[in-house]
This record gives sequence, structure tokens and C-alpha cells, in this order.
Amino acid sequence: MTIAVREPAVAGLFYPDNRSELLTQVEDQLLQNPCSGERPKALIVPHAGYIYSGGVAARAFNLLRPHSEHFSKVTVLGPSHRVPLEGLALPDCDSYRTPLGDVALDQQGIDQIADLPQVQQMSIAHAQEHSLEVQLPFLQVLLPQFKLLPLVVGRCPSALVAEVLERLWDDPNRLVVISTDLSHFHDYQDACHLDRSTSDLICQLREPLMGEQACGCYPLNGLLNLLKQRGMAVELLDLKNSGDTAGSKDRVVGYGAYAVF
Repeated sequence: MTIAVREPAVAGLFYPDNRSELLTQVEDQLLQNPCSGERPKALIVPHAGYIYSGGVAARAFNLLRPHSEHFSKVTVLGPSHRVPLEGLALPDCDSYRTPLGDVALDQQGIDQIADLPQVQQMSIAHAQEHSLEVQLPFLQVLLPQFKLLPLVVGRCPSALVAEVLERLWDDPNRLVVISTDLSHFHDYQDACHLDRSTSDLICQLREPLMGEQACGCYPLNGLLNLLKQRGMAVELLDLKNSGDTAGSKDRVVGYGAYAVF
């Protein structure tokens, strides 16, 4: 039987397409951005090229290392950059592929949410979308074996995204990852001010955030909505922009890393 595989779309662009080079880069970024703490339930991480945002993402992903045996399922939600979309889209495949190997989809988790009217199957929304793909190599390095529930999120009220997360939330072996960058293409000083303000709102669970504050505002708003309902908190781990990493300071993109414990 042929297994439908979602092939990598941005290997060689956002991160190395060579297995050994990718492993080295991920391990180096994890080593250079240490972070420790209790076991997280959810992470908020950026999704740019690794030379720009990989270190910020690594800060959050490092929380998984001492707890890796607890996570057998990961739900990753990211924005739709290329395809107009209402609601949340599941892929039509059995696994996601990166240079580090294939990650099987979490069919049990998919079955838990597939009947919701805001959830649809839409393979085109996944085919070229980088916001989910770039998170996988970090997860593959840190978690020995996990199944993936990938959701591309388009325009959708936060309560409807929260409803999807609510169905999955109480599984003690499930990690939730929200993929979002912050402000785009301001100069360095303006971006620092804007992203600090947005970061404060995230930590205060103040939604709805808009696209100019966070490109993954729809999945992020859904998480914040659910956290308010459950009386949970968000903790800031790192806040930078591309001017701090590998880009010029003229037009920068903001990156934040956060955890929910």
C-alpha cells in the first residue's frame, strides 16, 4: 500500500536539506540557547529560517529535553501564508517528511476533532506551508518517537480554535506547539517597541491579537482563549528579532518564545 507523504517544502531554504548538516545546526542552536524548567504543556515558537529565528525557537524546545519520554503526540498549529483559508485545515497524508525522516500522523487525535465544522481536510494548505514544517526537526531531535497532528489555521474566531484545542488538551502525553512570528518589516527600534508590547499582551492573555502583531495570530488567539478559560499562564522565554541574529536592522522580523506550564 502506498503511504501518502507530505514532502518537505522548505528544506534547503529555511534549514539545511542535508541530514548531517541539519542535525548539527539544530544541536548547535539548542546548545547555545539553554533553558530549563518543569514540563511544558504548550510552546509558542517562531518559524523563520533557522539562521534568523532558530535560536529563539531552540530556547523553548530545550524545555522538552528532560521530559522527552512524556511526549508521544504533538499538535502543531501555524498560520496559512499561501492559501486563503477559513477555519483549520488537516492534511491528506499519512506522514510528514523532513531530512531527518518521516513523522507519522496522529490519527487518533485527528479523529477527535474531525467532526468539528471549523475543521476541514485541505492538502493544498499544507503543501507549501513552512510554519509547521520548520518545527519538526527540533521535535525529531528532542523526542524519540511522536505522532504529529498538524493544523494550518486560517481566519477563525479564537473560540473555535480553542474548541479544537480543548478536545485534545487533557491528554497528558500531548504537547501543543503554536507557530508564529511577531512584527514584520519595521526598523529595529520600532520593532523592539512593538514586539515588547505584543509580548506583554501575550503574557497577559489579551486577545485578539492582529496580524500586524503576530502573523500566527489566529492559532495564537485560540491558545490564549483556552488558557483564560482554564486559568493558566504564559511565560516569556526569549524575545529577539532578525536584527539581533542574522539580518540588517533596517527591516526586521520579530520572534518570541513562550511556554505554558
